[in-house]
Amino acid sequence: MEPAARGEQQQPTGRPAGLGLLCSSVLLNALLLAHHFLWPSSRLLGDDGGGGSSCGLSWSLPAAREAEAVAAVDCSGHGQVFLDGVAGEDGRPGCECNACFAGPDCSLRTPNCTADADSGNPLFLEPYWRRHAAAGAVVFSGWHRMSYVIPDGRFQSVELERQIRRLHRAVGNAAVDDKHLVFAAGSIQLVNALVHALSPDNNAASPPARVVAEAPYYPAYKVQTVMFDGREYRWGGTTARWANASRANSTDGGGFIEFVTSPNNPDAVLREPALAGSPAAAAIFDRAYYWPHFTHIPAPADEDVMMFTMSKPSGHAGSRFGWALIRDDAVAARALEYVSNSIMGASRDTQLRMLGIVKAMLANLHGEDDIFAFGHDVMRTRWRRLNAVVSRSRRISVQKMAPEYCTYFNRIREPSPAYAWVKCEREEDEDCYEALLKAKIITRTGVGNEVSSRYTRISLLKSDDDFDVLMERITDLVNAENYEEDAPGSSSM
Repeated sequence: MEPAARGEQQQPTGRPAGLGLLCSSVLLNALLLAHHFLWPSSRLLGDDGGGGSSCGLSWSLPAAREAEAVAAVDCSGHGQVFLDGVAGEDGRPGCECNACFAGPDCSLRTPNCTADADSGNPLFLEPYWRRHAAAGAVVFSGWHRMSYVIPDGRFQSVELERQIRRLHRAVGNAAVDDKHLVFAAGSIQLVNALVHALSPDNNAASPPARVVAEAPYYPAYKVQTVMFDGREYRWGGTTARWANASRANSTDGGGFIEFVTSPNNPDAVLREPALAGSPAAAAIFDRAYYWPHFTHIPAPADEDVMMFTMSKPSGHAGSRFGWALIRDDAVAARALEYVSNSIMGASRDTQLRMLGIVKAMLANLHGEDDIFAFGHDVMRTRWRRLNAVVSRSRRISVQKMAPEYCTYFNRIREPSPAYAWVKCEREEDEDCYEALLKAKIITRTGVGNEVSSRYTRISLLKSDDDFDVLMERITDLVNAENYEEDAPGSSSM
């Protein structure tokens, strides 16, 4: 067949005009789309042949691959591998097993193991962040914030301040518009930063302030105050000692600084100052647990001095990040001065990680992936399970809690406290900590909260494995009690 003459249009028989051109165009576009979407993905996953950059990524790729490889190890679901874990013979970090599990892959269950319900380690939120690994991931360069300060001479991220204010407004748990924010290395550092800020100047003639708290209180208030006991302040004991109005209003002691934990640690009660009527008393409100997964939120907290910690809303206790909301300019300046002089501000790396975490939390509020809905569901279920078992016991009891209306969820919510405040009811169980320890349950004695040894605290915050072991031991304790009552010769009626 002769080729068509120049300028002459040739159409094969039975094929519409331009169809061949259309097919070629579709094929070309398909190839371009595949090149744009698929080829870079394969490069990102390591198919680049030489480790070169793709999609604008270069130096971050090795770090991303290392983090992904570590996260991919499941340790039988009973442990984790961390980038900074101890390296084994192969040079790679191995599984770090949850309590009561062992073996290279954490698959071996320790029989009849002791339940450790002592610390407030908030690992109940770890499954949430595993499920939202991308949202919580932060990658930064080796030269990120190497300076002591950011360009304006501050120690605090302005953007992180803005996002924390957004979080409080969105949750409705704190009024922030007329407050200064002061960052610190967790709430522990804030204990002394705020006491220092509210104390008389160490050059003043007035006596040191007395730092007090209503029992049962968080033991760190006393521990930290005694550790730094000095010219400005000293530990003054429980508020009951100073409840008499004439004593609380006296000026010979330099005034009072009262810690008010609300919800309280250990019993979850929403508290008010015991020395509120005294003009010589200032209050520091510890609002660490004032979040919707631990308590109902009746209204935004609006006290002059409030402290928070990221360990409780997001679970990132290891990052050591806390903040205070302070109304008074001078008090805020003294608190910031304390943090600046002691550690030159919270870690810049921590601040960047917390910025990503807070943004991830904000993006999912009131949605299917709301961290507070997730957390409340976990803690409510744990509280229900514990109560179901303890309700069968005459030997131990826990605090009574009723459902309450929560402005965040816009409904009545069931209790979901961080801790069970346990009382041993039998006369012979005068030391409740020891009584539960014999049942292979490690708790935190009420003596540290300056109350009777008949009380002890059980943490409900730890991992699912920890809680499951706790429920096994609690169930064994209650079943043994009921078995004793039903045994022949028992005096029970």
